[in-house]
Amino acid sequence: MKILVTGAAGYIGSHFVRRLLKRVPDAHIVAVDDLSLGHRRSLPESSQVEIFDASIGDPAGMAAIASGRGIDAAVHFAACAYVGESQAHPFKYFENNVIGSLKLFKVLDEAGIKRLIFSSSCTNYGEPQVIPIDEDHPLAPINVYGTTKRMVELALEALAGASGWSYVSLRYFNAAGADDSGEIGESHEPETHLIPLVLQAALGERESLSIFGDDYDTPDGTCIRDYVHVNDLADAHCLALEKILQEPLRISLNLGTSVGASVKEIVDMAEKITGKKIRRKFVERRSGDPARLVADYRKAREFLGWEPAYDLEKIIETAWRWEQNRKY
Repeated sequence: MKILVTGAAGYIGSHFVRRLLKRVPDAHIVAVDDLSLGHRRSLPESSQVEIFDASIGDPAGMAAIASGRGIDAAVHFAACAYVGESQAHPFKYFENNVIGSLKLFKVLDEAGIKRLIFSSSCTNYGEPQVIPIDEDHPLAPINVYGTTKRMVELALEALAGASGWSYVSLRYFNAAGADDSGEIGESHEPETHLIPLVLQAALGERESLSIFGDDYDTPDGTCIRDYVHVNDLADAHCLALEKILQEPLRISLNLGTSVGASVKEIVDMAEKITGKKIRRKFVERRSGDPARLVADYRKAREFLGWEPAYDLEKIIETAWRWEQNRKY
């Protein structure tokens, strides 16, 4: 098995690379990352991992990497992924996430690589009409980031119809946690995700945690989200890869736990796990934050045999281990 992985040095990409090597010891990975957001140290030193510093938006560079290597399939993680930034700089997101992906797909098509696992997002759904959200929920993204993910999904659907492509689009809910080894974990600049922000406040690296709104229609007034461990996400990609190498696929799947946790619940559990008091302050709501986002992942369970193995406590424990001794 030889797999091309874009965004391989990113948060989820790096966990996928390591999980795939554990599951398929003889796998060969062609890892591509321009290192603008990823971390070289997140990738293992292995003769089975070829690492290329390259951009998906560079057709000549990608063609040199993809052609003539006998690559069986691609796993496409590379993307800009900040909702707020996407609203402030929409063309950056259209250029990188959409145009970059289309340039990549053309290179892959010309190299005869027509099987792809796509890193998508629950932002495809926009404001939830029902909870939990299943794959039949209307697709109506409300921000530029979600719009770019939907546009790439549409391109894959069109390529499947026109050129015989096979794809699995995996729509993540809230990725969280770190590898149990503590060797790799979440490291963004700037950091916008709740769990690392909570834990950095516990370490005293932040004066306090800002909680956006306490008047939502939820039991404690704070937003509820579905947190799924990064290794569970990585395992789902491995299972999707096994499937797509066996048969043609055209499918989109939710990846979550079907269990929601509020912001207050996250902070309370973090205090329990860290043994530290976390200062918090309530500020105004952010525009576009739904009260609840919780996945119905039954389709992924039925189709892939995937079941999340990490509960919320384990997610925060692994994230805490990482935050106390970051490698990068």
